[in-house]
Amino acid sequence: MKKLEKQLCVSCNHTIQGCILALNETAKGILLVVDDEQRLLGTITDGDIRRAILARANLEAPVTELLARKAGSPYPEPVTAPIGTDRSALLQLMQERSVRHVPLLDGAGRVVDLVALDELLPNQELPVQAMIMAGGFGKRLHPLTEEVPKPMLSVGGRPLMERIVEQLRKAGIQQINITTHYKPENIAAHFGDGSNFGVKLNYVTEDRPLGTAGALGLMEKPDKLLLVINGDILTRMNFRAMLAYHREHKADLTVAVRKYDLKVPYGVIESDGAFVRELAEKPSHSFFVNAGIYLLEPSVYHYVPNGQRFDMTDLIQRLLEEQRPVASFPIVEYWLDIGQPEDYERAQEDIKNGRL
Repeated sequence: MKKLEKQLCVSCNHTIQGCILALNETAKGILLVVDDEQRLLGTITDGDIRRAILARANLEAPVTELLARKAGSPYPEPVTAPIGTDRSALLQLMQERSVRHVPLLDGAGRVVDLVALDELLPNQELPVQAMIMAGGFGKRLHPLTEEVPKPMLSVGGRPLMERIVEQLRKAGIQQINITTHYKPENIAAHFGDGSNFGVKLNYVTEDRPLGTAGALGLMEKPDKLLLVINGDILTRMNFRAMLAYHREHKADLTVAVRKYDLKVPYGVIESDGAFVRELAEKPSHSFFVNAGIYLLEPSVYHYVPNGQRFDMTDLIQRLLEEQRPVASFPIVEYWLDIGQPEDYERAQEDIKNGRL
């Protein structure tokens, strides 16, 4: 077991925003809230943070607000074990309590170590296959995309989609499907069967554009979860965290969302008939927008028509009409949709400046 990382421990005075930064830095999916003597007071998980964001919690509030929110959870007290507990007992505890992390405590309740399921089961392949949507024309990026499809644009010296494939592989996803339509030969020539990139690739070619979900109808129905990602997304999002969140909420489909702030550059007048009721000077409104990353259960495939244009938004709407559970997973990590020339320029700058 490794020495406990100092960044994993936060005090009660830590803000929620500070916890977001710490989670992104450690990439462990959990933080330990401790007192001045390093005694464990509670834990904050990746999922706790994302649910707080959806609830529009004040991110400058202290982390104790998140601990209070957990009071009604199945396990309001952290699942812990004494230092020296053997690996088999820790693995059994994690499986019984459906947790991925167990803090190890000494006799005084002080945190000594943290054991993660990924450490007990290293190099475990996720029970997920992926689909990269790479068939679009990329017209808004002309002339950059006149010779190559958008996912093959060079970002930081290598194709954008190569970065996506690498990220999926590092998350433990080995089987990847790529949907193609515009200049598919460029993609196939670079990636081949995927063996040079440590994955197995399968190409799903559309003879005409079928939308962001229509290509699902061209595939054999998988027996495992499918992660779908647009081929023009640059992100550090934690795919394992999304899977855990999806399972926790027992969703048929989980869609990644991104907070988007819209500032009105004018004073807004609210009227009641002829009389002014309220004035808001240059108000700002926040929305959660579709981030182009989805996690699908095999059961949703029968909602996808064969050979017809069908978008992910159509699939989500159909599931909602059938009252099927659809979860939203807010992204707190780096995320960029390369849809416009200025987005492409920003991507180059962000990689140059070490944001990825």
